[in-house]
Amino acid sequence: MATRTPNDSSTQISLIQEEDEHTELDRSLRGLELFLSLFGFCQFSVLTTILAWIAFALIGVVIPVLAIVYSVCSDCQKFQIRFFELEILSSQAIVAAISLLCISHNIRKYGVRKLLFVDRYHGHMIQFRKQYIEKIHAFYRKVAVWVVVCFLLKTAREVTRVIYLHHDSWWQAVVVMVASLVCWTYLTIVFLSGTALLNLVGNLQVIHFENYGKLLERDLDVSEYIEEHMRLTYYISKISHRFRVFALLEFLIVTASQFAALLQTTGNQGIINFINAGDFAVLTIVQLVGIVLCLNAAAKISHRAQGIGSVVSRWHALATCNSNEASQSGHSNSGGNLEATNPVGFSMNYSESDLESTDYYMPISTNAQLTSNMSSYHKRQAFVTYVQSNGGGFTVFGWMVDRMLINTIFFIELSLVFFVLGKTITVTTR
Repeated sequence: MATRTPNDSSTQISLIQEEDEHTELDRSLRGLELFLSLFGFCQFSVLTTILAWIAFALIGVVIPVLAIVYSVCSDCQKFQIRFFELEILSSQAIVAAISLLCISHNIRKYGVRKLLFVDRYHGHMIQFRKQYIEKIHAFYRKVAVWVVVCFLLKTAREVTRVIYLHHDSWWQAVVVMVASLVCWTYLTIVFLSGTALLNLVGNLQVIHFENYGKLLERDLDVSEYIEEHMRLTYYISKISHRFRVFALLEFLIVTASQFAALLQTTGNQGIINFINAGDFAVLTIVQLVGIVLCLNAAAKISHRAQGIGSVVSRWHALATCNSNEASQSGHSNSGGNLEATNPVGFSMNYSESDLESTDYYMPISTNAQLTSNMSSYHKRQAFVTYVQSNGGGFTVFGWMVDRMLINTIFFIELSLVFFVLGKTITVTTR
């Protein structure tokens, strides 16, 4: 009778854990696909495409327009301005339509797994399963948190307006308010889901960039480092190509919407308050959140890609110093391999919040293939030159979306938002 060794038991437990993680990742991806299908993003057939756009036209356009028409109150100019409401609805519907159109096109063409680069042939690695699952859960949290926060602000505005407006039928006013809230929630989720999905794709690629520093700890041939870097830059170029139209259109529409809101609120000669123009405030906050999610994804990808050059340069410098110190010490092992006398390491600056300030310690090993002769030095030097010349990053039709551009865009959008909030967050009723 065969006896089971402790090693066999530990191997079996490890295989079971890996299978559980694989099943959990598949379940998370299926849940994400179901969520996207629920809001019309997964248009894999003509029927689902027609149904998705009919639902969007009905919930996102027809019902809100009817709600505006039936909520009209004569002699209530200081509590309701119909032109404001139509302009707000058009802005919200356009950004949501762009999100639905662009994301559904990418999902129909590539599928959810390939779009996220987590299928079995694009980045689906065992050691990253838990991090993939955490990023997918973070996608839900981002959408839920901002939808709930803005929904509370929208509900407060709607309830206040119903109280101040004099309706002949209160039940009709309540029905109109509920319909408006449902339609607003649908459009907001569609818009934020598209921007959060781009953010998710960027976060999943950040996992691989952060692992690249750990890859340099291993004793591999330089050609393998180059191959991995080529794979990462290829994925970045694919992401840029797939999302560049979406990111550019959303930015242009959101900026135009912010300027239009600013011009309407400053050019109006009547009373502007939270009741008749509060939806401008809600709209600007939602759009700012969506743009920030897009910019954050682009900034992370570009920052990590451009940071690899400095990481590889330090790795090359420290490996060369190790080689010189080891050769001068005159010590060698039985196989003739030179070893450093002192451990060497350096820091990699990565952070989820400000992209700058978390320390990661990485020790440098001194394999003979890399440090014992001049050939390995020239290989490393060629590798450094290649990485520095091919930094990569998220691009929009050739324009690199780096941190300087991100800061400029963010402060422009934030200034517009503050102007609009300053004009609308008032309670003047005179």
